[in-house]
Amino acid sequence: DPNEDTEWNDILRDFGILPPKDKPKDETEELVLRLQKEAEVKPYERMTLKELNEAEDDFDEDDMKALEMYRQQRLQELKILQRRQKYGELREISGEQYVKEVTNAQKDVWVVIHLYRSSIPMCSLVNQHLSLLARKFPEIKFVKAIVNSCIQNYHDRCLPTIFVYRNGQIKGKFIGVTECGGTNLRIEELEWKLAQVGAIKTDLEESPKQNITDMMMSSVRSASICDTHASRRDNGETK
Repeated sequence: DPNEDTEWNDILRDFGILPPKDKPKDETEELVLRLQKEAEVKPYERMTLKELNEAEDDFDEDDMKALEMYRQQRLQELKILQRRQKYGELREISGEQYVKEVTNAQKDVWVVIHLYRSSIPMCSLVNQHLSLLARKFPEIKFVKAIVNSCIQNYHDRCLPTIFVYRNGQIKGKFIGVTECGGTNLRIEELEWKLAQVGAIKTDLEESPKQNITDMMMSSVRSASICDTHASRRDNGETK
């Protein structure tokens, strides 16, 4: 039997006298191939919305159901993309525009407004950071306004003032130098503050301010230990 698995048949196969033995089908390989085929991208998944509308007649009933679901998905993705590309900069507004641009902003859009006075250095620092954050998070609406155009007789000690709005409601506020992060405010600290009130989704895993605090406490403890050792040494030398 040429298909019999014997040493003699193996020798004949090596010399080409018998044809190669059929390999048994690998069930795992067959499963992988089947899954790959099932995962192949459907033609309509590479089409634009216009092409989808033009190709409707070429699909059967099952494809039409999948097509409609895919069309809705693409429309939703397009809306999200348009929203994300809508802003991307820190815009200047006046007090007269406050209600329209901030309180009555588009539904579900987060709005960050900075009330400032150009003569205050901390306000200039916050504006610099917000300009960079506006580019990093283009789906968020970042605006600034000279405080006198919005609120008359607003005290300097309350500046900078940052309000965070969503659907006409204030979701967060930072009033004054201390609440805004101090005169040495870093952009990561401001990003963390905005993330804490829900305005942005940051990739920061912990508060940058905490790292600084930990380092300061560590330095204080180290200094204290050194002072203690020095005091003991001085006392020993005195004795």
